[in-house]
Amino acid sequence: MATSTAPVREPVTATAAASRTRKPFLLDLYGTAVGKKYAMAVSGIALMGFVLFHMIGNLKMYFGAADLNEYAEFLKKLLYPLAPKESVLWILRLGLIGMLALHLHAAWSLTMLNRRARPVRYQSARDYQEASLASRSMRLSGIVVFTFIVWHLLDLTFGVVNTVGADGDFVRAEVYANVVRSLDRWPVALFYVVANLLLGLHLSHGVWSIFQSLGWNNPRFNAWRIAFARGFAAIVVIGNVSFPVAVTLGIVSV
Repeated sequence: MATSTAPVREPVTATAAASRTRKPFLLDLYGTAVGKKYAMAVSGIALMGFVLFHMIGNLKMYFGAADLNEYAEFLKKLLYPLAPKESVLWILRLGLIGMLALHLHAAWSLTMLNRRARPVRYQSARDYQEASLASRSMRLSGIVVFTFIVWHLLDLTFGVVNTVGADGDFVRAEVYANVVRSLDRWPVALFYVVANLLLGLHLSHGVWSIFQSLGWNNPRFNAWRIAFARGFAAIVVIGNVSFPVAVTLGIVSV
């Protein structure tokens, strides 16, 4: 009987196989549901900081055009002359875009994981009733808020959908005038109010969920968590909604 002369391949060791397929730790962690929840929490904290300080900075509008325009110029000169003008501002912008992209992707991928794990969203009417309005509307509020961000950039950063001054041009440095001219249009003012009310719903549930995602969910602190989430959302919404209301009522004008 003839014997085979083909060389026998040595088995691939587990260590060698693992070394070829091993991912970086953070990517490997992000591939899990727990990792995606961490990503949602971290990016959520960054975005919370942005919306809060953005609202506080915009309160300069109530002190007049000079104060708001000066504040906008101050942001352009962060760390200047150590860094080129507007460079730090663009780094912050790109960082926020990255956080937003991470937040959106983590939310989408978690939704897909949940759908595969549980195709039926609610098993009974009781399950649906126990879910809060904020939690049930997270997808809708997220879509509206994202649309609002795009409009806000086109409106007050690039001037594509903004009205123009007397000379027919959009002047970025005229921040105060641009805000007033924009919010003086009632459909735009209404959109800003509705979008910020939905932002409040999103923040109310999102801030509460951050503690859950990071494991800070001791029942002894639940009342504090709820109060903090609702209080934070209320501060941001009241501040942001006050701007279109003030312009519409003529409290703030050019």
